[in-house]
Amino acid sequence: MKAGKTLRRVPGTAVYVTALLSTAWWLKGQSAAERARFVRHNSSNVHHIDVGKWWTLFTSGLVVDGVPALVGIGAVAAVLGCAEWRRGTLRACTVFVYGHLTATLMTEGFLWLMHVVRLPGVPTRARDVGISYGLVTTAACLLALAGGRLARYGLALLASVLTVALLYDQELADVGHLISLVLGALAARTDWLRAPSGPATAAPAAPASPDSEEWTTPRHTPAHTAGRQE
Repeated sequence: MKAGKTLRRVPGTAVYVTALLSTAWWLKGQSAAERARFVRHNSSNVHHIDVGKWWTLFTSGLVVDGVPALVGIGAVAAVLGCAEWRRGTLRACTVFVYGHLTATLMTEGFLWLMHVVRLPGVPTRARDVGISYGLVTTAACLLALAGGRLARYGLALLASVLTVALLYDQELADVGHLISLVLGALAARTDWLRAPSGPATAAPAAPASPDSEEWTTPRHTPAHTAGRQE
């Protein structure tokens, strides 16, 4: 019963996690060559943008890459599930997709522009799949919405970790992660995300106490004239 109620609260997370698990399970049963071919055909890279395969912007988010599949899927379940529980399905899924698409378009779009002007050394068929852009955006948005020390120290820690990863690996994906962090922090500033997730209800008025003004102020009642006896 409790599991069913939880799933009804986070349907978007449940659907996405199921899709990730299904893809990971299918890839596990394939040969190394088939796995490489699948990742190659679903990567959102300059070549696919150039030939109009825009659907790879979405299918690239169905593959967990860079970490063990269960670790990545568990992170999605925790972060996206928390966002959906606290802010609702529409807002949580919108932030995740917004982070995934925007960070991908900014990083790959920059490479595509370099390719258009024919700069040398631009990787046009790079392997670019994964859930990390949407995940980082959603996590940063949750931290920023929390406010207080959690927002200050949490965002600073996340930014430090991502910066160290960029300095160490020097990969385009690491730039995308920092972009995703900024996107999440900016999204948290919108009124749409800051509004309460449920309908606002007015608190019931407390009953007046004997010491309140209502009780101490004399009531004015119309004067009644008594009939005169003759």
